Amino acid sequence: MEKNDIGITRENALKLLKQYIKNENTIRHCLATEVVMRELASKFEEDVDAWGIAGLLHDLDLEVINNDLKVHGIKTEKILNDLGINPIITRSIRMHNEEASKEKRTDRFHIALAAGETITGLIVATTLVYPDKKIKSVKSKSIVKRMKEKAFAASVNREIIRECEKIDIPLNEFAKLSLDAMCTIDNEIGL
Repeated sequence: MEKNDIGITRENALKLLKQYIKNENTIRHCLATEVVMRELASKFEEDVDAWGIAGLLHDLDLEVINNDLKVHGIKTEKILNDLGINPIITRSIRMHNEEASKEKRTDRFHIALAAGETITGLIVATTLVYPDKKIKSVKSKSIVKRMKEKAFAASVNREIIRECEKIDIPLNEFAKLSLDAMCTIDNEIGL
């Protein structure tokens, strides 16, 4: 995919996100997902901007649909398709939620988005139990350790995070890559 084939600039994508999402924590989550996706794209030599836009806009419909996971992603796909965003991006966004898409993720882009957006929640939860609540204090081994604690951040789906292995990234490496990426925007995400 060529960069001019995305259909939206990062600046306009951020404006669109803020038009649809008012909750600051959701915006921070989307920013975290964007930076993780950019890092994954770089690792796989994929289009960094396209993967980043997918990460940034993946939860665009949450407030419109009142957090109904049975339809989450479907509305975003329609909104973005109507704006002329590349269908490869919009399909990836739909596929990050298998419950709504009714399809299994098999494409590396789809798996990366689902695993990448999910691990951000575990990283934030891990950060918030540190005394200083600073992401730069967190070690990736702490994230991996928290993966085994089912009661910790219980809403974070560990199986989706483990999908990183389907795209040939061991969990330890995935945790480190994601944490390191999020550390680059610690101020933007309030950690």
